[in-house]
Amino acid sequence: MKRVKRIGIFGGSFDPPHVGHLIIAEVARQQLHLDKVVFVPAYVPPHKKGNHASTASDRLRMTKLAVRTNPHFSVSNLEMSRKGISYTVDTIWSFKRRYPSSELFLIIGADSLQQFWTWRSPREILSLASLAVYSRRGYRRPSRSKIHEAIDHISGPLLEISSTEVRNRIQKGGSIQYLVPDRVRAFIIRRKLYRK
Repeated sequence: MKRVKRIGIFGGSFDPPHVGHLIIAEVARQQLHLDKVVFVPAYVPPHKKGNHASTASDRLRMTKLAVRTNPHFSVSNLEMSRKGISYTVDTIWSFKRRYPSSELFLIIGADSLQQFWTWRSPREILSLASLAVYSRRGYRRPSRSKIHEAIDHISGPLLEISSTEVRNRIQKGGSIQYLVPDRVRAFIIRRKLYRK
């Protein structure tokens, strides 16, 4: 079995996963020469209010459906099985224990980088993994004097797609075709998710 040397870790609520998530992961994989990208759905999504009705199980299933066609992508139920609120530093430690000889890359959006220093144990995270930051419109790279650690900046299509927009479209009776993978759209329709 081939040893995995470079692993991208891509966390989020994925409520639902959309094509923007897949593009970010694929661009990161190519630009950073990652052996694989692991999607890690959070058990407790950061948005706790709204008219969406997906469960943790729904989000895990949708994420698996979304990545199915890419052999370099996989999904971890690590945070789902842990339940409650998972902190990134704990998740990174779990990956480090499982892949002790691999180099880890935490894939985040540029908007998340702005909040990174408010996370639990940010310096510990940086000691375990490199940050792979995907550019967003209006984002300015921080100066080296502000962030001393090396950051891998990823450049790709700047798509204005969000899970919030997908949910809002469904609530208003709009189409989400081409915004999410076909398998995910079929699952949402079958489960009648995100409707008012």
